[in-house]
Amino acid sequence: MKKVIALLLTLVMVLGLAACAGNGSSSTSEPESSTSAPESSTSEPETSTSAPESSTDETTVMTYAEYVAAAIDDQVVIEAYVQATQSWWFDDDAGYGKITVYTQDNDGAYFIYEMKCDEADAPKLTAGTKIKVTGYKAEWSGEIEITDATFEIIEADPFVAQPVDLTEKLGTDELISYQNQLASFKGLTVKAIAYKDSEWDPDIYLTVTYGENDYDFCVENYLCGPDTDVYKAVAALQAGDTIDVEGFLYWYEGVNTHITAVTKLVADEK
Repeated sequence: MKKVIALLLTLVMVLGLAACAGNGSSSTSEPESSTSAPESSTSEPETSTSAPESSTDETTVMTYAEYVAAAIDDQVVIEAYVQATQSWWFDDDAGYGKITVYTQDNDGAYFIYEMKCDEADAPKLTAGTKIKVTGYKAEWSGEIEITDATFEIIEADPFVAQPVDLTEKLGTDELISYQNQLASFKGLTVKAIAYKDSEWDPDIYLTVTYGENDYDFCVENYLCGPDTDVYKAVAALQAGDTIDVEGFLYWYEGVNTHITAVTKLVADEK
């Protein structure tokens, strides 16, 4: 009897343990949930923080007044007509050819210093030829010029400037407003003649007197070299001669006209 009772007790214990094991098998953890936000179908389009490309045309041709108003070192774009050129030369350091050009239009004149130019293009820059020039406005000892320039030839009727008589402008503040234009000066008296101390660049410096003041003019060798009539004529002048002069109103610490023509006046013409 005791064995039966013991067996029954053992059976009850086994059943109790099985029930507990069944309850422990169930998971009390919450199901995994996603913390990432769902992709929105209303997202804003991407925007660029970079500035839009400028629509300004940097090649817009300036008027002469706009060129005058431009600051030194500003990029400038002008159109004008060739009046004369200095000698073409090849700059070994730069690796390309250069030519200095005197240009003018109806409103004013532009001195283009050492413009980039192929040797084959140099002969095309004849008096009256229209060109478009892009470069930078510069100043050297009072001379306003265009440097680091390139050009293109523009098809147009030729224009050759006639010299403007600036004799009475000598010694006035107004004279510089005609800078680089083809000008004439009449009734000047030769005071002195000197040559630049250089065999390869023998410029002639001509000091003339008008009224009570002296002015420095120049025969620029690269413009009118020793083989030209004007160079020979100036070289033959003597102090006291009276002359009429034409040239480009270059500026070097004051008027320093680059002479292109000279006429010696005889006694009855003075």
